[in-house]
Amino acid sequence: MPAPTQTTRRALLVTSAVLSSLALTAPAAHAAPSPSASPSAAPPAKMSTVGGARLGLPGTQVELARGVPVLPEDVTARSWIVADAESGEVLAAHNAHWRLAPASTLKMLFADTVLPKFPGTAKHKVAPSDLAGVGAGSSMVGIKENETYTVHDLWLGVFLRSGNDAVHVLSAMNGGVEKTVAEMNEHAEELQALDTHAVSPDGYDAAGQVSSAYDLTLIARSGLQKKDFREYCSTVTAKFPGETKKNKKGETVRESFEIQNTNRLLTGDYDISQYQGIAGVKNGNTTEAGATFTGVAERDGRVLLVTVMHPEKAGHNEVYKETARLFDWGFQAAGKVRPVGELVPPRSATGASPRPGAGASGEAGGTGQGGAAGTEPVASAPAADGSDGMGVALAVTGGLLALLAGGAWLVNRRWPLPDLARRRP
Repeated sequence: MPAPTQTTRRALLVTSAVLSSLALTAPAAHAAPSPSASPSAAPPAKMSTVGGARLGLPGTQVELARGVPVLPEDVTARSWIVADAESGEVLAAHNAHWRLAPASTLKMLFADTVLPKFPGTAKHKVAPSDLAGVGAGSSMVGIKENETYTVHDLWLGVFLRSGNDAVHVLSAMNGGVEKTVAEMNEHAEELQALDTHAVSPDGYDAAGQVSSAYDLTLIARSGLQKKDFREYCSTVTAKFPGETKKNKKGETVRESFEIQNTNRLLTGDYDISQYQGIAGVKNGNTTEAGATFTGVAERDGRVLLVTVMHPEKAGHNEVYKETARLFDWGFQAAGKVRPVGELVPPRSATGASPRPGAGASGEAGGTGQGGAAGTEPVASAPAADGSDGMGVALAVTGGLLALLAGGAWLVNRRWPLPDLARRRP
């Protein structure tokens, strides 16, 4: 798609979103919806319109054009989204802003919040108190009390084994679970992930803990700006330190054991193949959330993000199969389909104040792509057409008068998605 056409379409999305928010004048419309512990089987009639008015509508949103394949029929997820990771365009969505239990996909927000704070070489000796509060039946990587681990070890445990024990140790290093959760919620606000409310740092089922397919996609996109995040989420197998013991010779030794990523699109499984071009991101599964997954994949220079939440169809790997079908559709439709919304940038990229112009479900102003707070852009891998970076992004800096006069400022920002794991077969 030529750049001027993309710019025009994004400008129309900006105008539509702003005018939609102005139409909502009731005082109650300025508060985000309160978290629901147990959402019904039907989406609410009114949801957030962050990223565009159509994304707040229940049901499937797509604008098919000539040459665009129809969406796969066998997708049963309660909520899903297909988006271009670099342009931010939402190609299609289904109940994108439905607030549902996120399971371990919430660990992406934990990582995006905490990962920059500690160098991978830092070491930590685990105290018994570090593991307090880990939920019964949690997924574990196998951390032992009074053993020392590097931060790099701990993050591998978080991403590969979805280890709640590793999450709690890193939270203890960060000042405790309560402080970490508060920072996660603050970071979600910065990302304009306003459907998200964290109660635990690990995604373990908790009353009021919710996110949405749209928000999880925003969070993944932010995390993927970080080199370490990309490394961890795309790692298939790794060695993890075991327990210190004495061998038969009476020598003190500490052996390691292999851990494998639980993302089945990365590893494959008995009934599903490794997905071509997959490079992460994070899966989850709990009683309340069902199966959840956010994935990123690259093909022919195009990078897509897909999030799938709670497939209704039974099956051990159904969430991955439905994600693969949506990826397949997205790669065929990208560049041909008309977007139905977009992934908004962090507040700091647009100069937005907290919850500006909040709509009925917490809509936030601003659109386009900008730099993640506190991160420096780095050179991106070239796309198929030889361009690099995330391309042209938009931000509204004028008021309503300027907008109605067609005077919205177009801000050229670089928010690259560099060196994605293009090494996948």
